[in-house]
Amino acid sequence: MKKTHQNKVRARLLAVVAVLSFAAAAQAQDYPKRPITMIVPFAAGGTSDVIARTVAEQMGASLGQTIVIENIAGAGGSTALTRAARAEADGYTIAIGNAGTSAASYTIYPKLPFTPDSFAPIAMVAKTFGIVALRKDFPAKDLKEFIAYARSNPGRINLGHAGVGSSNFLICKSFVRAAGIDVQLVGYRGAAPALTDAIGGQIDGVCDAAASVSQPIGDKLVKGLVVGSTVRLSTLPDLPTSAEAGLPEFEAQGWNGLFAPKGTPPEIIAKLNASARTAVESEQVKKRFADLSTVAPDANEHAPEVLQQLVTRDVEKYRKLLEEKR
Repeated sequence: MKKTHQNKVRARLLAVVAVLSFAAAAQAQDYPKRPITMIVPFAAGGTSDVIARTVAEQMGASLGQTIVIENIAGAGGSTALTRAARAEADGYTIAIGNAGTSAASYTIYPKLPFTPDSFAPIAMVAKTFGIVALRKDFPAKDLKEFIAYARSNPGRINLGHAGVGSSNFLICKSFVRAAGIDVQLVGYRGAAPALTDAIGGQIDGVCDAAASVSQPIGDKLVKGLVVGSTVRLSTLPDLPTSAEAGLPEFEAQGWNGLFAPKGTPPEIIAKLNASARTAVESEQVKKRFADLSTVAPDANEHAPEVLQQLVTRDVEKYRKLLEEKR
């Protein structure tokens, strides 16, 4: 009798699971029915924002729905990702992150209300390159002169970034460590306001991604000092790599990836991944990325698992960097 009861309970549970699975599959089949929100963890105009808008337009076209950009600045991106982590896991709220917001932040802000496991990776959508640029009248014409000046004036130079925990902050930290200099790092609520102040001469320079600083360098609004890449950028052929400038230890090659709240149905993740892949392989995105000195992922780098591996690697990488001199 007891065994019969257990079999009935098991059968009911299996029926419930089957119904839920069918409902999830139906939900994914109809997805998306309405516009999708993509949260950008910084102010409009910065690298993540430019990349997000470029990719979102093409993703929306392939999904048949508009992807609305929502900029939420503050706390190096953690304010935005808190909102993303708490959103419904239905595919209608996603976020763009980078090594700062999605890896280094766990060391910088150890009491965050989310963890890497709070998110389901969708896809890497861009590979970026970090640049250090100076106000146009800064008294140093190259990296060697800049380092000499900084060492002669400890604590007097200030470099802006997009906020503690951002990828630009990590560019600054990596650069200062490699150069062995003492400078003030000034956090902003995004890359754009930091760059604006560097152009206006309110700060000495910025650590930024090529996506947002290439054009101002080309227009001579600021002067490029070095790019943390192994090869020169096609948009800035005169800007030396870190090795060419005499500082090979400075490496600043980053990434941007899309994430959904944990629990988002795998079928929806697959649809979003496919649309992201279609977007970055489109001629429109390739052209825009080329203008921004940004590179789309290779064909073997589109899978969600690749983005998860990047997060896992960089959590440890930046933990070591940021805890080194605490």
